[in-house]
Amino acid sequence: MSCPIGEEQLTELKKFVEICKSHPQLLHNPKLAFFKEYLTGLGANIPLPDIDAKNYSASSGDGQAKNNNPGEKPLSSSEDESESESDVELDMEGVIEPDPVNESQEMGDPQKEPTDEERDQSDEKRTEAMKAFSEQQFDEAIKLYTEAIQLNPQSALLFAKRGQVYLKLNKPNACIKDCTRALELNCDSAAAYKFRGRAYRLLGKFEEASHDLCESLKIDYDDQTNEWLSDVKPNAEKLRQHKLSVQRKKEEKEHRDKLRRVRKAQEARANATRAQQESAAAGAKAGAAPGFAGAPGFPGAAGGFDADYFKNLLFDPEIMAAFQDPEVAVALQDVSVNPANFVKYQNNPKIAAVIEKLQAKLGKSGTSFSDFPYGFGGAPPGGAPGAGGPTAPKPPSADDDVGLD
Repeated sequence: MSCPIGEEQLTELKKFVEICKSHPQLLHNPKLAFFKEYLTGLGANIPLPDIDAKNYSASSGDGQAKNNNPGEKPLSSSEDESESESDVELDMEGVIEPDPVNESQEMGDPQKEPTDEERDQSDEKRTEAMKAFSEQQFDEAIKLYTEAIQLNPQSALLFAKRGQVYLKLNKPNACIKDCTRALELNCDSAAAYKFRGRAYRLLGKFEEASHDLCESLKIDYDDQTNEWLSDVKPNAEKLRQHKLSVQRKKEEKEHRDKLRRVRKAQEARANATRAQQESAAAGAKAGAAPGFAGAPGFPGAAGGFDADYFKNLLFDPEIMAAFQDPEVAVALQDVSVNPANFVKYQNNPKIAAVIEKLQAKLGKSGTSFSDFPYGFGGAPPGGAPGAGGPTAPKPPSADDDVGLD
């Protein structure tokens, strides 16, 4: 089958593919959404944009999204951010194909301390390079600046000026490398910030470009630098707003998750309390005070709490109503086990009033809380009081400690 595309179109297509290989984040541009969908439809793996790639790699450990179910798309926060990033419409006009990073780019000997003679020779080379640059002989200028750097590798100006030439040759990565070295030697190099900022802009790294151009203007105002800054500001601001939005959504999600955890804990505590109260109420409705049902050895009962005995002995509408209150019932059981525990409830008017009235009733029948050393349900050795058996040794009276009577 013959190719329906002409040679000129094929050449342009090859260039476009090479750009995509070197600068894959371009595929996230909304204008190229159709091409991105076509590639993903073929099973292609589209890399994340640079802005999220670092976080994505850190979160997954090996640069790949971890997912126990290979049939499902990973649902990581970094991936969510990358999807949002693709929605940011950036003006990519002027972005060029990045140059390969040149590992052999001559940077001079960083340990070398040039002599005065070498400095002079380096200055002569710099003058020649500037002349070649003005005559647009950029390759010659690169050669001369490199020779000057070899003579004096401690000059930040030489690296910044060579970076400018690389910029003219559309080699932004080489320019960034030179300008970064210049800033290591002199952190106040306005020229290095200026040319590196422009190089970042050519690579589509608008936030980095905005930062460097702003730093250059702070050190030394320049009309061209200000013009370049105005060019990158709109895209840089869009990216900044996007990051703020992502951060805000993340914080809101964390806040919602925290509230959800607190609410679940509160519900769990409320359910536990409600279950205890319902259990106590069910015991009270069965004819016995909650907490005493089935307790062996209560006076007048053989093997259980005798409700009739209780009614005949202590019948009082207020006391009977009080036993329906789970809080009062639990407190009475506590005090019956150890009368001294009354001190825990003496500041609770509701419980204190019931205990005092109950003690008065028990006193008239010749019994008291202290007659039950094992609680309402604990039978003393030899039988229950009043059942004809020997009486258990009486514990120290609560009257001596807390003045119950």
